[in-house]
Amino acid sequence: MKITEVNTYFVRPRWGFVEILTDDGYTGWGEAVLEGHTATVLQCVQEMKEYLLGQQAGDIERIWTTLYRAGFYRGGGVLMSAIAGIDQALWDIKGKYFSAPVYELLGGAQRDKMRVYSWIGGDRPSDVGQAALEKKNAGFTAVKMNATEELQYIDTYEKIDAVLNRVGAIRDTCGKYFGIAVDFHGRVHKPMAKILAKKLEEFDLMFIEEPVLCENMEDFKEIAASCDIPIATGERLYTRWDFKRLFCAGGVDIIQPDLSHAGGITEVKKIGAMAEAYDVALAPHCPLGPIALASCLNVDAVCHNAVIQEQSMGIHYNVGKSVLDYVKNKEDFQFKDGFVELPKLPGLGVEVDKALVLEENKNPHSWKNPVWHHADGSIAEW
Repeated sequence: MKITEVNTYFVRPRWGFVEILTDDGYTGWGEAVLEGHTATVLQCVQEMKEYLLGQQAGDIERIWTTLYRAGFYRGGGVLMSAIAGIDQALWDIKGKYFSAPVYELLGGAQRDKMRVYSWIGGDRPSDVGQAALEKKNAGFTAVKMNATEELQYIDTYEKIDAVLNRVGAIRDTCGKYFGIAVDFHGRVHKPMAKILAKKLEEFDLMFIEEPVLCENMEDFKEIAASCDIPIATGERLYTRWDFKRLFCAGGVDIIQPDLSHAGGITEVKKIGAMAEAYDVALAPHCPLGPIALASCLNVDAVCHNAVIQEQSMGIHYNVGKSVLDYVKNKEDFQFKDGFVELPKLPGLGVEVDKALVLEENKNPHSWKNPVWHHADGSIAEW
């Protein structure tokens, strides 16, 4: 089962796919992308080909360690996202070789299905009460929304009140026990994060996400002390060594490693186990495509501390194409009563529509996130 070919593809709305082929006819798919830097990540995959061609596809730990350690420079979003896509594809091949879902090769499932939530509200959230009610009526038991627009280090209480009004609208329309997560998205700095977190207590939130960026992870303890809401973060961390520092800093209740950024299945399984040892929950980040989602579900299946899964069907980023457009076995990704069943097919569980992938790749996307400014013209966090 030697690797003979490594291909990369751009697919809308903002994703990158990796295809690995073997000499005995197996094909594995991965999703290698860092939103806004897809071209860079896919080029990095191509640079790694010389470490892959001719290797046994089943030697996943050996290949992962080679890609991580042998290049001297390591870590960071681009390198780890490239490794993640390759890793997913190798697990896909291995599962197909053994005619089993990947989670069976990771020790077997600890659960039968996985709770999921849906995004509402867009970049500049509005009308979220009605949007949340629509998701509730569609069977979801939880939603997530961006908290706010731009916020300066010190900003107005008018903006704080606008956040509270939006969250209050969801609680009013969906009831006391409907799950609400509020994503600060790294747009909020510590002085305002403490205020906003404290004022959001009244709504009994499921969690607040990225109240500050992980580059300021020493602040999480202070923010946690200012409110009684679980704190989630981790989408911008890429290795178990990054998460080691986060666990040591303390203050975080839920980690959100991304299966397409943090080294793939091999690495996130280890990160999840580390979190369990700190009594911290796992809720993988996934505003991405079907291969990333399937990878998440395989890890969720085997991690005792996995609590809820992000997914991007209906998210505001998905313009032109969406998750299930690339999936032939769409029936395996249906949500019911706020849950999704575990993958059923061998490998990751996604039958990729390669014809559509090839068509999309003819006109590579170049998605970039917006650049925001404060009223004084200075750059704002997006």
